[in-house]
Amino acid sequence: MSRQDLWTIDELIEATGGKLIGDVTQNLNGVEIDSRAVSNGDIFIAIKGDVQDGHKYVASALKAGAGLAVVATYDDEMSLCGALLVVADTLDAMEKMGLASRARSTAKIIAVTGSVGKTTTKDALGVALNATGTGRGKTHTSLASFNNHWGVPLTLARMPRDTAYGVFEVGMNHAGEISTLVAMVRPHIAIITAVAESHLGHFASVEAIADAKAEIFEGIEAGGSAIINRDSVFFGRLKQKANDLGVLNVVGFGHHEEAEIHLKKSVLHNTCSCVSANVLGDDVTFKLGAPGEHVVMNTLAVLGAVKLAGADLALAALSLGQLEPPKGRGVRLRLQTPDGSFLVIDESYNANPVSMRAALALLKRAEPKGAGRRVAVVGDMLELGENSADLHKGLSQAIEEAGVDSVYACGPFMKLMFDSLPINRRAAWFETSEQLESRLLDEVRSGDVMMIKGSLGSKMGPLVTALQNKFKRTDKARA
Repeated sequence: MSRQDLWTIDELIEATGGKLIGDVTQNLNGVEIDSRAVSNGDIFIAIKGDVQDGHKYVASALKAGAGLAVVATYDDEMSLCGALLVVADTLDAMEKMGLASRARSTAKIIAVTGSVGKTTTKDALGVALNATGTGRGKTHTSLASFNNHWGVPLTLARMPRDTAYGVFEVGMNHAGEISTLVAMVRPHIAIITAVAESHLGHFASVEAIADAKAEIFEGIEAGGSAIINRDSVFFGRLKQKANDLGVLNVVGFGHHEEAEIHLKKSVLHNTCSCVSANVLGDDVTFKLGAPGEHVVMNTLAVLGAVKLAGADLALAALSLGQLEPPKGRGVRLRLQTPDGSFLVIDESYNANPVSMRAALALLKRAEPKGAGRRVAVVGDMLELGENSADLHKGLSQAIEEAGVDSVYACGPFMKLMFDSLPINRRAAWFETSEQLESRLLDEVRSGDVMMIKGSLGSKMGPLVTALQNKFKRTDKARA
């Protein structure tokens, strides 16, 4: 085994209890569950999901270069294509691989949860820790929003042996889910970014959501730390939950004068922010590459985690100027029209009332040009339960405060909000985003600034794609 090998076959057999069929002839240096993304030497795990069964793609994965396939069933075609590790259940096997990877790791582990801001915070931690001397090239983070029952064990199973810092996003939409995931991750530091009405349809109250987020404290290693939004009305509740679980080092971040990670000043710009803060006794001033007050606040938690992890705070703060928004979470696209260009703020990855207001605040700071408008394109926020109608109608005030000129909306709940707006702001409403698409594309103007947001089920992402297909992209809109 070379120093870089991610897994040996003996380790895999021991971890999963599987039976090897055939011979492994490659170094096993990756783990993949999507056959289309397989590289040479990857371990392909055939996960059976709600829609697809990975066993259908085992042969193609092995032909594409996978060094081993983990399967629950197999046939002659599979066995002729390469080595197989036969297990009782492939998802369970991946979980066991994740547990074994965590058990052998000496990395400092940080876990992030929250109703909003998880992915951006996780990405910022990756940027910040990777910029430090110990973390450079040895910081491991989950891809995209790999924060559920398969994303977390997959990310653990992919963690290199020499990882110095591991950053994991932990999500949920039901009580008990975080408990299961954090038992695998076993963080030294846990962050809760915020508690909001997200997934309220699955909970009796926002207080119940706070309690579900607090499950992250159950997995914190002895002597570990919790970082909690000090401005949240649930700070005291969350801190008590942490203390009850034996987590005694609890620090707050935010505007609050008692926050140990305290924002002193921030200047918000269209595409960036300038920030001064005190982080556990150290004053830092830095430029933040991604815009938005919500991003500023979450980077306070990032820098607090950096210091608690023993990494170089100054280098981490300096690196945050390189931070860019993840896909669908504030990416700016400048698109060409026959007589000019317009700006799209892509916030299409999911939505709840808090993140919708944050996105509208970003739109407020973006200035239209010429005859352009400030345009909000919004779809239903899902899983909000019996309060959904009121939470949607409540957005009309945020739209007013953001100075939005035209609203394009879709979905039955957004119809309630749309109908409450002054008639001069109502551009168009349709039942679905598919029906809205042609109207939106036809009415785009040069000089517009347009923000697009909604829950995943509202399918707002395809509207961004449709705009890019019709109008040529001119730059990344960072200037």
